[in-house]
Amino acid sequence: MNSVPFLDLKRLNGELSGPLQEAFARVMDSGWYIMGPEVEAFEAEFAAYCETKYCLGVANGLDALHLLLRAYEVGPGDEVIVPPNTFIATWLAVTQAGATPVAVEPDPATHNLNPERIEAAITPRTRAIMPVHLYGQPADMDPIMAIAEHHGLVVIEDAAQAQGARYKGRRVGSLGHAAATSFYPGKNLGALGDGGAVLTSDPAIRDKVRMLRNYGSTVKYRHDMQGYNSRLDELQAAFLRVKLAVLDTWNDQRRGVAAAYTASLLDLPLTLPFVPDWAEPVWHLYVVRSSHRDALQTHLTDNGIGTVIHYPTPPHRQTCYAGYSGLLPIAEQLANEVISLPLSPVQTAEETAQVISTLSAFYSEHKRTATSA
Repeated sequence: MNSVPFLDLKRLNGELSGPLQEAFARVMDSGWYIMGPEVEAFEAEFAAYCETKYCLGVANGLDALHLLLRAYEVGPGDEVIVPPNTFIATWLAVTQAGATPVAVEPDPATHNLNPERIEAAITPRTRAIMPVHLYGQPADMDPIMAIAEHHGLVVIEDAAQAQGARYKGRRVGSLGHAAATSFYPGKNLGALGDGGAVLTSDPAIRDKVRMLRNYGSTVKYRHDMQGYNSRLDELQAAFLRVKLAVLDTWNDQRRGVAAAYTASLLDLPLTLPFVPDWAEPVWHLYVVRSSHRDALQTHLTDNGIGTVIHYPTPPHRQTCYAGYSGLLPIAEQLANEVISLPLSPVQTAEETAQVISTLSAFYSEHKRTATSA
């Protein structure tokens, strides 16, 4: 029996080998490697794709979040509402800005930030809300934006896992006041290295981020702000232009794998992903929940099925946030039960069927063991 990798980036990128090699040659021959025409073209193309006015390429997704907080002048003494079930970059951006993350429990069905719990967490020091479009599914943005407007707060979308997703027909990245995304190689729109971007339709925020990413400068050797060195490489921008052209096709292929999983796993004692009728996810991850998660993962691994847990330790339980106080039982239960199944645009029907049959075999054996006991 063949193994099924969680994500085969070599095979995925191999589908675009010709265009990617052409993009490499174009950049190499241009003699322009930082902040040149490839970045400018990609920024225009990705902004149009995300239905925003502006895109600014930066070095990675964490920088994109951090630079946005800096642009909105969020800093020491301020609080930012964040979900506790997310990759730690969401929290790190807040603390790098000098602000304090305040965790609000997720909706147990979607795993996304629960709008009904936000207002109870707002204090006079709250400056921003940072919803994460987790697993490729948009958070419920309309009530979040209504709460933000009522309290005068900024909403920054962490859209790193949801490139191409839609909420009530609108693209993720265009729903808040601004958004950050990551082009880490495993993302739906992944570079062949690191990269990230800021999305906004606010020209003032565009101008601030443009300065912050480039040493606080827009004119060489003149520095109006204390900035950073966080720029998207020309080469990565060229690669991303190639991949952006096929992103919708690849997302549709992800939807096909997710649909096959959902249709075949309904009868197993798993909690499958819940998709509200207003959401058009792009299935960055297909995450199920099991009360026997660790045993299930061991079984899958032993049978050649690659899995990942997103995320085994929530940020508030990490050593670097050891001083964080507060009980977050929903987030901790998710961390103990979630497991991500293999899913990519190049995953074959045979590989998907192998994952399904291996899952089914685990529960058949588990049922027999429970019955004999």
